[in-house]
Amino acid sequence: MSRKKLQLALDLLEIDRAIRIAEEAAEYIDLIEVGTPLVKSEGMAAVRALKKAFPDHGIVADMKTMDTGAIEVEMAAKSGADIVAILGGADDSTIEDAVRSARKYGVALMADLLSVDDPINRAKKLEELGIECICIHAGIDQQMKGMDALAVLKTVVGAVGAEVAVAVAGGLDSADAAKAASLGADVIIVGGAITRSDNVASSAEEIRDAIDHGSAQAESIESARKQPSDEAVIELLRGISAPNISDAMHRKGAMKGILPICTGHKIVGRAITVRTLPGDWAKPVEAIDRAGAGNVIVIDNGRADVAPWGGLATLSCMNRKIEGVVIDGAVRDVDEIRKFDYPLFARAIVPNAGEPKGYGEIGAEIICGGQVVRDGDYIVGDDSGVVVIPKERAYEIARRAKEVYKTELRIRAEIERGKSLSEVLDLAKWEKA
Repeated sequence: MSRKKLQLALDLLEIDRAIRIAEEAAEYIDLIEVGTPLVKSEGMAAVRALKKAFPDHGIVADMKTMDTGAIEVEMAAKSGADIVAILGGADDSTIEDAVRSARKYGVALMADLLSVDDPINRAKKLEELGIECICIHAGIDQQMKGMDALAVLKTVVGAVGAEVAVAVAGGLDSADAAKAASLGADVIIVGGAITRSDNVASSAEEIRDAIDHGSAQAESIESARKQPSDEAVIELLRGISAPNISDAMHRKGAMKGILPICTGHKIVGRAITVRTLPGDWAKPVEAIDRAGAGNVIVIDNGRADVAPWGGLATLSCMNRKIEGVVIDGAVRDVDEIRKFDYPLFARAIVPNAGEPKGYGEIGAEIICGGQVVRDGDYIVGDDSGVVVIPKERAYEIARRAKEVYKTELRIRAEIERGKSLSEVLDLAKWEKA
């Protein structure tokens, strides 16, 4: 049996960074993909540069061609590509023209089934049209919502002839790579698990080994492919910071003016919301009895000059093992709360409390720090502040924030090797004239 090929997807913006990463992984990979972001950023210069730097590796130009099949295949081939990736959802006339061009210039064609509704029948048709490789692909945005390319891989492998190679891509790590190999994939395409690693060579070696010897990993991965549980989402969120989440949400979700009273804590949990009149601490205290481990009490107090919360309420929360408290308003008894070292976030500190009048409600939609918070939304807080994540998008946002974290790890590694942040990101190139 021929060796399964590992393709490194360089979905970056800068040629120099792409080459550096590929150099670190080169020993363990077979194909180097000039990813679509790099093609759009640097054009065919990226294909030429990578072919020059890696003459012994196959170069894949991920053109994602939807129209003008012949001319885009021609330009990639003349720039040094060995394989040109086009979109499998393109019109048959575009595919046919691309095939003619590929045969003329001596390159192979990979058809990407990204967003194709009927991958099995389309794969069969693409084989008829002369495509040499069919790629099962869950796009980055689709991955964030839990789409799994491996779920359709086996059926497509069985639908096409042995002479057609089948590739798979979409957020794959070492365990996924092992599973893909066991399901019959000829080409396993990996991007972020390598390119965002702070040790590219080690990550590439791990994935190469998983492809070659990872049957145990392949058997164990199925249990991880169920819809993520609340516990799984919370565990994922614990590994990323509030700034990572803010970046993933494009600066939305971050509460304004809400800061930690006790530093050094990380809270992650589902919101129990409380709306109360200024200083009325009855509903906030009653919410303690409703909340428990895994909950964060989030309070809209209306004003910051009178406190609906203090030391005794905090002690009650500790007894109930409540994850933390967030108050759009004031807190008092701070000396006592800091001795407790309890994770509490608030807008202000004052000595005076209000009265337990009982106005307000628990479980209603509220505004806290300028952000809408509903009962059950996810709350993440650390020393940088607090963010709220809509419960419907929690898994997606957690996945996106994890990718932000991985990207920062890679950038940090390049800075530690001597480059400045502006050099790593090539900021001067992207500044507006």
